[in-house]
Amino acid sequence: MPKPAKAKAPRRPHLLGVRHHGPGSARAVAAALAATAPDIVLVEGPPEADLLLSYAADPEMVPPVALLAHAKDDPGQAGFWPYAEFSPEWAAIRYALDHGVPVRFIDLPAGCGFALDRARAARRNAAPEPDPEPTRIPDTPDTPDTPDTLGTPDTSHPPIPGESHRTDPIAVLARVAGHDDPERWWEDAVEHQAGGADPLAPFALLAEAMGALREPTSAPGPADPDGPVATAEDAETAETTETAETAEDLPDLEAAREAHMRLAIDTAYRQGFREVAVVCGAWHVPALAASRPVAEDRAVLAPFAALARGGALPRVKVETTWVPWTYRRLGQASGYGAGVPSPGWYHHLFATDDRERLLPAWFVRVAELFRAAGRPVSPAHVIEAVRHAETLAALRGRPLAGLDETLEAVRAVMCDGDDAPLALVHDDIVVGDRIGAVPVTVPAVPLQRDLDVQRKRLSLTLADRKLELDLRKTLDADRSRLFTRLTLLDIPWGTPTASRRGTGTFRETWTLAWQPELAIRVAEAGVWGTTVLGAATAHAVELAACAGSLADLTAVAEQCLQADLPDALPLVMRALQDKAALGTDVAGLAEALPALVRALRYGDVRGTDTAALATVADGLLLRICVGLVPACAGLDGDGARDMRRHLDAVHDAVQLLATTDTAGPAATADTVETHSVRTADPRDDWYAALTRLAERPDLPGLLTGRAVRLLLDAGRLTAADAAPRMSRALTRGTPFRDAAGWIEGFLAGGGLVLVHDDALLALIDAWVADIPGDAFTDVLPLLRRTFATFAAPERRTLGERLRAPGTAARGDDGPALPFDPARADAVLPLAAYLLGAAR
Repeated sequence: MPKPAKAKAPRRPHLLGVRHHGPGSARAVAAALAATAPDIVLVEGPPEADLLLSYAADPEMVPPVALLAHAKDDPGQAGFWPYAEFSPEWAAIRYALDHGVPVRFIDLPAGCGFALDRARAARRNAAPEPDPEPTRIPDTPDTPDTPDTLGTPDTSHPPIPGESHRTDPIAVLARVAGHDDPERWWEDAVEHQAGGADPLAPFALLAEAMGALREPTSAPGPADPDGPVATAEDAETAETTETAETAEDLPDLEAAREAHMRLAIDTAYRQGFREVAVVCGAWHVPALAASRPVAEDRAVLAPFAALARGGALPRVKVETTWVPWTYRRLGQASGYGAGVPSPGWYHHLFATDDRERLLPAWFVRVAELFRAAGRPVSPAHVIEAVRHAETLAALRGRPLAGLDETLEAVRAVMCDGDDAPLALVHDDIVVGDRIGAVPVTVPAVPLQRDLDVQRKRLSLTLADRKLELDLRKTLDADRSRLFTRLTLLDIPWGTPTASRRGTGTFRETWTLAWQPELAIRVAEAGVWGTTVLGAATAHAVELAACAGSLADLTAVAEQCLQADLPDALPLVMRALQDKAALGTDVAGLAEALPALVRALRYGDVRGTDTAALATVADGLLLRICVGLVPACAGLDGDGARDMRRHLDAVHDAVQLLATTDTAGPAATADTVETHSVRTADPRDDWYAALTRLAERPDLPGLLTGRAVRLLLDAGRLTAADAAPRMSRALTRGTPFRDAAGWIEGFLAGGGLVLVHDDALLALIDAWVADIPGDAFTDVLPLLRRTFATFAAPERRTLGERLRAPGTAARGDDGPALPFDPARADAVLPLAAYLLGAAR
């Protein structure tokens, strides 16, 4: 009689359900892997990144880091999978690499999520009317980075039955346990618990809890009416979702993810592995533990292939790489942030093995921070803060003092009850400014490689800081060029800010703030070239070709000079000359001139040849001067205010124009012969145009008054010359609103001229006094708007002069203010000291 075949033992993988970015989960995963000694480790993540896993063992790989996956044809469609040292997935990856065990990602490929995003977007755009309640699919794939979930995606996938429990199962479990704070309950139940005898026991309990939450028919208990149940509303949501999915004829992404993970586990067993460990979000554990035929899982994934063959689902090629991440980005809940509220605190929990040292070490860090900020903190403060936190934890029945207790101890002991210093603790320690690092050998787009080379050559780090540059130094000039080229490529690593020292053109200040998503910008800019210089050059030429206005074109030319793009500048200048030659709109020309003049100044420090740019600037200024008066005719109030703004901008730009050769410091006799060189003062044409404008009584008073003031400030008119013009503008025959406009234009920017000129002050004072009562109500808002622009000392001085008896503004010959000999003598000791007469 034949011997009966031996029944095949069931294959039971070690399912380690975790909470993403939880230090307790990371410790538990490391202990469970050490106890089970698996021969393969499977981790929830994008399979396209399997070849990058080996880089996690590189000594130059320093968390926090993130996997970046983006569509090859559209780098803007991307997603991040961030990992910190306290991430359980990172602990699993490092265990496998350290022990020579294979490690794989088993989630649904990111390309499938990208394809679904595109298919749904195409259907929404093609539909005549959008669904009133469409299923929301963002442009980012599922990322294991949501702190309030146990490894489940937030809004990256369609709702499923029991969605209200899936999105925040920790809150549900905390409510069942009688806690109103999910974070505090999780810390007490997991993060602060010491390891038990059985390292797999916590995962079994968590799996059981998740299984109860996923049961669609469980009813709420009498003591917890809001517990983990699937209500009628949940059933209705599930039915609506199923109908929507059927109507769209697109796969259910959540079901496909879990089917793909089950097939990956089965593949590992088929390849001969016996001890398989799976690290995934705890929400998925019940689905992965369920026994399902392989054919059924393949049927779930079949629509992806079928729709791709039929063209309903686009094929998306995906590229992956490692990028640096930051704790500040981990702490952000929006965008690509992971929403971890306290990554610095989590790092401290994970890095401190001895629980006895946990609180003392934490408060020592706080004390060091306060001392560096100039706040006195002694060792006695540290000792008392530890006692305070431990006492609070005991009173609240917590196994260990948590973040809330430590912050309350800091406030009470080190801050004397003041909340303000806690902001410093939160930013620098609770969140932290830790930035990861990635080995240079990690595959990346060529542009990223060149950027890394440039960054190291210029001794730049990814840390946030403010950098002051002296463009006379070679290193600082190269840094400025790099930042400007990146800005031109829409990669705003550095943002120019006002310099705190002086206003010279040789000094620049940049605020550096590297955000992880800038890696996507780098990938997008890779279409323009393989180097920063080449990409910036190509993009500048494209921007010049697509520029819609002369102002846009001059802005590109200015950036080309700042970024030192010699190959792009001739093409940009040719386009600029062609557009300037055809330009007749004075307002548009006036808007473009300041950028050109600013660009001319860079030749003084950077050594660039700006002679061609000077020729264009001269041409623009000449057209502005010729067309200025006609352009000011027929303007309403809003048009006159816009033109006044252009007058001020052009006037400031003209003051910067050089009166001699502008070919730059590198100009020689040869360059002077080949380039047109300005020999006359261009300001003469501008002042002549302002004089014509000031003499036209038929133009808006706001503009004629402004022209008189600009000429007065430039020294082309004296106060004696300005007084008759003001007198004519304020005669009784001029409407009061027009006269008020003239006053507004003349006094715009400051009333210092009235402080020092009694005649002008007397004219304005007399005009205001003669305004009839019925017209004064209309004129008053204009006058208040004008005088509101004066500095407080100017307004106070004018008021004192007008109020004092015998003021010159009233036409008397007496002094504006009574002379006080005692006040005058008070300055004598200081004057003697300054002159060296006092000993």
